Amino acid sequence: MTAKRAPAGNQSPRSLEPAAWLLFSAGGMTAALLIPILLVLFGVAIPLGWLAAPDHSHLLSVLHYPVTLLVLFGLCVLALFHWAHRFRFVLCHGLGVERAGGVIAVLCYGGAVVGSVVAAYVLLSAW
Repeated sequence: MTAKRAPAGNQSPRSLEPAAWLLFSAGGMTAALLIPILLVLFGVAIPLGWLAAPDHSHLLSVLHYPVTLLVLFGLCVLALFHWAHRFRFVLCHGLGVERAGGVIAVLCYGGAVVGSVVAAYVLLSAW
């Protein structure tokens, strides 16, 4: 059994939808794994005295490692694109505004790109 191919003139343009779903799933996975750990450490364990608080100079020196910058940047970027994809579908399908789907997509993913640039600037300025 062979699949029939569409004639060359009727081919549809490639969609960016698989890339959006890839960023969505990767962002959800990294956010689910890393953010709770960071919240427990810096939001519960250190303030309650369960762990010794690192001084500011030590935390700043950790940012001088390129791997740390890549992990933090990846966490920020993937979490922002996860938010953008989820928010886009909530607006389009949840609230029923499919007619403005293109504008909503540009605003959501554009916001994620702007947030990614801001995250890169903040991380590189600390370096």
